[in-house]
Amino acid sequence: MAIMSLRNLVNFVRGTMPSRSLPWRDTERVYGQVTRLLHWSIAALMLWQFLGMGLRAVLGRTPLVSFFVGSHQPVGTVLFLLIVLRVGWALANHGRRPDHGPGFQGLAARLGHLALYLVMVVMPVAALLRAYGGERAFAPFGFEIFPAQQPPIVWMVSAGEALHGELAWLLLALIAGHVVMVGVHEGMWRDGTLARMAGRRRAGL
Repeated sequence: MAIMSLRNLVNFVRGTMPSRSLPWRDTERVYGQVTRLLHWSIAALMLWQFLGMGLRAVLGRTPLVSFFVGSHQPVGTVLFLLIVLRVGWALANHGRRPDHGPGFQGLAARLGHLALYLVMVVMPVAALLRAYGGERAFAPFGFEIFPAQQPPIVWMVSAGEALHGELAWLLLALIAGHVVMVGVHEGMWRDGTLARMAGRRRAGL
């Protein structure tokens, strides 16, 4: 059983990576290579961010937590760029992506994805607003993007801090709901939803 479980895990991970059998662009049956690469890259970086913040809440100030916190700004910057690319790519593939289906179930799926996209965009924008108004220069990779504000722009820092923190919780809840619904699709309805983004489904590409 353990060997089979490990084999299934390996096959799943392989299925998440871009394959030559997949098209670059999305189709009505599956998400293409670019969408998959953006999806799983963003998922991995978000996991890193939430893990770091979770460790800070549990452990307080430790060398391990300092390492994660120190990477939060540059990782967040990369995340923002990837999210912008993902939104642009989604718009470029509008009308040719897998359909969420009719009725209430399809409407709920569309609204859930729209909420995910909206929060993913607004949350880093709030962080940028906070950084622009802050008393420290914003230089995530050693290159200054925003200079330090002396004195800081209080309303920008306050609004950015509040929005970024609250939206992080909302994003975590939306991601949890997204994962739960994927489990429902796979475990109860068995409609092949996961294969659109993580499998090697080839029929009807």
